[in-house]
Amino acid sequence: MLFTKEHFTIFSIDTLDERMAQIRVEIQPVFQQIGDAAILLLEEFYQTPFYLHIAQHRRRTVYPPAETWAGIGPNKRGYKMDAHFQIGINADYVFVWLSVIDQPKNQQIIAESWLNAPDLFSALPADFVISPDHTRYETIPLTEWAASLQRLKTVKKSEYQIGKIFPKDQIDQTTLPEILAVYEALLPLYVQRNGIKEMESIER
Repeated sequence: MLFTKEHFTIFSIDTLDERMAQIRVEIQPVFQQIGDAAILLLEEFYQTPFYLHIAQHRRRTVYPPAETWAGIGPNKRGYKMDAHFQIGINADYVFVWLSVIDQPKNQQIIAESWLNAPDLFSALPADFVISPDHTRYETIPLTEWAASLQRLKTVKKSEYQIGKIFPKDQIDQTTLPEILAVYEALLPLYVQRNGIKEMESIER
């Protein structure tokens, strides 16, 4: 079983310890299930190992997390130093992203590489959206992909997350293949993130 409507109620638990206990028991096993399946997909395409990093929120001492997530990338030590795949949940929806957050060193290269590949954005499903700030729930339409990338290129502390959200009122009907289809659709962007050099390494 994947996410259910009951998972969203976890974010109404008031205390840090109680909310984290429920996240570990109820949500993190779903992250593991989705992550394992996604890694098989990514490794088959990319021909390199990928790793699942489930957020533990260890720095929190008082306030419980408003959302929780897992990152997927080819670096065993972490995932935020490059564009990476995410699966996560907050009180309103499940999100499946290709994410650029926390100012990776290649942020400008990623932005330039994607700006030079408009056809990749045209090929994405129309129900994909962009999140320009992972701390806010608002999203913007896919049609604004270029303006958001210009900001990623020029503003150091900017972010860029692209993918699909699954609202809580539809989550009971969401299947694992639907989630994996999001990652599959985002793979060409992931390959493009470092431009021609990255694409040539995959082709070899």
